[in-house]
Amino acid sequence: MTPIVAIVGRPNVGKSTLFNRLTRTRQALVDDMPGVTRDRLYGRAKIEGRAVTLVDTGGFDPPADQAFAAEVHAQIEMALNEADVILCLADGRAGLTPQDQEVARYLRRTATKPVVWAVNKVDGPNLEDAAAEFYSLGVDHLFFISAAHARGVPELLETLAELLPPEDEDEALADQNEVRLALLGRPNVGKSSLINRLTGQDRVVVSDVPGTTRDAVDTPVEIGGKRYLLIDTAGIRRQGKVNRGLEKAGVFRSLRAVERAHVGAVLIDADEGITDQDLRLCGHVLDSHRALILVVNKWDLVVGDEYRKGILLREVEEALRFAPWAPVLYMSVKNGHGVNKLMPTVDKLFAEYNQRLNTAQLNQALTQITEHHPPPMTKGKRLKIYYGSQVASRPPTVVLMVNDPKRVHFSYRRYLTNELRRALGLTIAPLRLIFRGKQDGKGGKRRP
Repeated sequence: MTPIVAIVGRPNVGKSTLFNRLTRTRQALVDDMPGVTRDRLYGRAKIEGRAVTLVDTGGFDPPADQAFAAEVHAQIEMALNEADVILCLADGRAGLTPQDQEVARYLRRTATKPVVWAVNKVDGPNLEDAAAEFYSLGVDHLFFISAAHARGVPELLETLAELLPPEDEDEALADQNEVRLALLGRPNVGKSSLINRLTGQDRVVVSDVPGTTRDAVDTPVEIGGKRYLLIDTAGIRRQGKVNRGLEKAGVFRSLRAVERAHVGAVLIDADEGITDQDLRLCGHVLDSHRALILVVNKWDLVVGDEYRKGILLREVEEALRFAPWAPVLYMSVKNGHGVNKLMPTVDKLFAEYNQRLNTAQLNQALTQITEHHPPPMTKGKRLKIYYGSQVASRPPTVVLMVNDPKRVHFSYRRYLTNELRRALGLTIAPLRLIFRGKQDGKGGKRRP
């Protein structure tokens, strides 16, 4: 397992800014309003050439009247427990506060891991002189940095690298075999609850209030001896209902999270049925060339009502006309019914998603398919398919060399895709077809 570094500190000291700098992403939301980060947010970083997992946390000891204060504190406690090294941030511009002193006392009493302090927002020597009062904390490791401008960060990283546990030989191999699963859906469909159910603990904040999850929250987990990265995303409402600012940024990160995933699971609410927004999310997963699972949650609310159940089943069938091969799972995250089917389905889907196709088998199947149903005539000319070859996996991607790609009618493309999937044993993963004109090598012209 890669070592874990937890970033903690009171609200609005720059934890998310430092997290983004070290992960070289904009994964964490940054805003001047305290309390933006609620869940533990995981990211990958390199510290002196060593791969580590960073954990961004909410503001330490938030005001009791702040929304989800108790849940945020619980998330911080779990981050401290799982960390190998704790990085505590303070605000140099605000100076040493009673809250910083309380955090220092708390960590001194409870932390069994190495603790490194970094005084952030120190953009020059004058501010460093002003921040010298932090030496009164009596901590072993104290640095003055600017997360926004990288001042002092290299020296901080050197010390963090020295405090990491010895390197595990299996770390790099484990990362390569990790399956990344993104959970998408409208607000309050049960994405965070599903992650908590899969991990067996409260890894993300759950509430009946829509919009509780603001970031795309990464949760590494090991299930059945296999490594997964579960990506919880902000609930995505219709575009016209998305508020500017934090919610809009969270939705953007949710859609971008699909690009980091291998499998996208779109959750829908069985009680509400499938909406146009659910269909758009499914389309986004497919347009990103990711494997798709449709998860119908809250199934317990329609069990026993055959009329509503029948309507929902017809809606699902109609919704997946463009991807009839995509697996559909019916579950109730609340009581655990059907949840145990998710990860085996992800494993099977991931195996097909990585599949390499034998060239001879591919072209034999292509010959049989085109002989059974020859390409149609277009403006008096017939499409000719010369051969095919797989050029990529994730998903399996096949290039077909033809006399003219413009003669490929969408209905024949669909026919080829369906028949090739059947012949090559792709039961639940997508297959991507690319048509290219065959060059004759003389002036780059296509053959007639």
